[in-house]
Amino acid sequence: MVARSTRAWAPLPAMKLTTSEEKLILLLLARLERISADSSWAHRASGVRGPLLRALEMLENGSQDSKPDILIAKGFEILKEAAREKAR
Repeated sequence: MVARSTRAWAPLPAMKLTTSEEKLILLLLARLERISADSSWAHRASGVRGPLLRALEMLENGSQDSKPDILIAKGFEILKEAAREKAR
């Protein structure tokens, strides 16, 4: 029989906390990818995904230069219009 460790707890490895802005960008990226290729909004969605990915990377690296608010608003606008197109 092997003896158990006498240490009551081990410190957890440092985990990166995800900000609400990063979570929102991840959600938006997932939704923009799901726009049908037949939609006229698919091409515009792909044009926003690239800059959103770069903004996410900058946020994760702690860069203060990233201001993704305009990109997030544009992404939601594209989703809204794609949904309207699909509903027709």
